[in-house]
Amino acid sequence: MNRDPTTLNRLYGRSKGKPLRVYQQALVDTLLPQIAVPDTGPVTAERLFGRDCPLHFEVGFGGGEHMAFRADLLPDHGFIGAEPFLNGVAQALTHLDGDEGAGVPIRNVRIHHGDALEVLRRIPDGTLSFLYLLHPDPWPKARHIKRRMMNDGPLALFAAKLRPGGEFRFGTDHPVYLRHALMVMRRHADRFEWLAQRPADFQQRPGGWPETRYAAKARAQGHEIWYFRYRRV
Repeated sequence: MNRDPTTLNRLYGRSKGKPLRVYQQALVDTLLPQIAVPDTGPVTAERLFGRDCPLHFEVGFGGGEHMAFRADLLPDHGFIGAEPFLNGVAQALTHLDGDEGAGVPIRNVRIHHGDALEVLRRIPDGTLSFLYLLHPDPWPKARHIKRRMMNDGPLALFAAKLRPGGEFRFGTDHPVYLRHALMVMRRHADRFEWLAQRPADFQQRPGGWPETRYAAKARAQGHEIWYFRYRRV
């Protein structure tokens, strides 16, 4: 039986780690319901933000540092983030709340605690201006290749949801995942144009691309990090 790989349950591994701090749990209980992506129906800028605006989508935002930075940088844009790990959602909420109440709250973000592909399927085709996949779980064992987000089914979905000229950004510090991702992207050259002109374009972090805690940890461990930008053709 043929099954569309974008419809499979992709929530592998843990969904929760250590107990949340009191402040984090309070944000999960109060702020998250206010900014959660609706469980059903179309996901549009008008529905989420009450206006037409460029839409960004981050698949697996981790602790939310990148998403919060970009949303603060582009307050007239709308940002959607999906993350299955509750502790990551809680950490992201602290950034959106203004760093435990010390800063200015960020309000142009909506969060889905769960499967990113489920939300993506509800976004109208040709809608997204940016789509981000940063340091996804590499699933390095050969028997787990189908669990990787950089595969044909998800990439076809990414391409469908990006507007012509929209940008897909991908980052990893895992050499096995890097080789796999490049192989898959070559199969989608009719959908995505790689924007690199020279090695420095993917070896150095571009402007407007903040370093996350995960990336900083990887660099401290001596890992090389690769940054990829693709334009939807």
